[in-house]
Amino acid sequence: MAGTCVIGLQWGDEAKGKIVDLLTAEHDLVVRYQGGANAGHTVVVGDEVYKLSLLPSGVLTPGVTCVIAGGVVFNPAKAIEELDELQSRNVEDSDNLRISDRVHVIFPWHFSEDRALDKNTSDGEDIGTTGRGIGPCYRDKVGRSHAIRLGDMYRSTFRDQIEHVTAAKNRLLESMYSTSEFQPLDASAIFEQYSGYAERIKPYVADTTELLLTAAEAGKRILFEGAQGALLDVDHGTYPFVTSSNSSGVGISNGSGVPGQHIDRVIGIVKAYSTRVGGGPFPTELDNDIGQRIRDQGNEYGTVTKRPRRCGWLDAVAIRYTSRLSGVSSICVMLLDVLSGLEELKICTAYELDGKQSARFPSHVDDLRQVKPVYETLPGWQEDITGARQLGDLPANARAYLERIGQLVGVPVEMVSVGPARDQTIPVPHGALTSGLVNSG
Repeated sequence: MAGTCVIGLQWGDEAKGKIVDLLTAEHDLVVRYQGGANAGHTVVVGDEVYKLSLLPSGVLTPGVTCVIAGGVVFNPAKAIEELDELQSRNVEDSDNLRISDRVHVIFPWHFSEDRALDKNTSDGEDIGTTGRGIGPCYRDKVGRSHAIRLGDMYRSTFRDQIEHVTAAKNRLLESMYSTSEFQPLDASAIFEQYSGYAERIKPYVADTTELLLTAAEAGKRILFEGAQGALLDVDHGTYPFVTSSNSSGVGISNGSGVPGQHIDRVIGIVKAYSTRVGGGPFPTELDNDIGQRIRDQGNEYGTVTKRPRRCGWLDAVAIRYTSRLSGVSSICVMLLDVLSGLEELKICTAYELDGKQSARFPSHVDDLRQVKPVYETLPGWQEDITGARQLGDLPANARAYLERIGQLVGVPVEMVSVGPARDQTIPVPHGALTSGLVNSG
């Protein structure tokens, strides 16, 4: 049995956690393979709402092995906080969580660097960092000399590593902060604090690369849980307004250690509209009453940061690009209910740049900043669709909107969400919305 991956196709916040939660029962393992505690997933189970930023969403399903793989940058304090929260709510986790000994660990100096870099950013657009130390930790990972992995914390050399890195980071931070702001890091205190973290999470630590390779070769069903969205991919997204890891489908193997031959199904998750956080070009942004209406109706405020998200019309050009990039076989359209009550809806089907129209997504951020969206207008619907449980319950205009999305992206719509609860996710029968899928552009 090959693996399945759930990938966000926009700028993150697409409600991937809900789909992972729904699919978990069909799998033996759920794997978080990139990003850090900057990726918030909200999952609703009955009357209970769970907000996770580091643990895989599958941790809410008993009997499934949940893995934090080596491509993740790991905040042990946050992991312990989430474990304590789950235990206080009687969610069993001790037998089904594994954390890679290869994950790179986020330390206090990473938070200090994040704050300093944010403070010293020149005037211009905010890249959108959450201040969680993610970027600085990934920088140390590729820089190697100041990186500490989780497995290092169980070695006799750990104290020496902490002292060496703390001394180097204090010199760096002194140059980044003013004299009055600079507070040297205490190596002894950090060692004691992180030794405590290491002891607490020791039962979960494993060689997850070996674990996953063995599981894949044995035909186990593996579900890979993407974080952020494909447009935030550090190599293929809207650079530099991106995250620090490969958040598109191309990052599955390098983050988890599982070769592509074991992954045969990639589900792309999209909102029925577009959102993004922080700076960067956003061709379909609605900085008006409609944009605010979508924000309020969709509760578009960050799970982790509470930052208001920028909202706009669906961008089919961007989604088609990330769908191709990630090898998507089907898509799930989330938060369709948020659009109820609008007289008309718009979908961006092409960009205009220098007087020419194209359905190609630009490779350079300056070009994306200059494009004008070319819209197709569809009629909206007035009905409340949160009670719909099958495709036929949706208004004809809602079904037409979904069908057009599938046509423009070039892959079928597999599921539609009309609310946060598990039973508010509607399966789309094969062929029900495929009256002629076309590859636009």
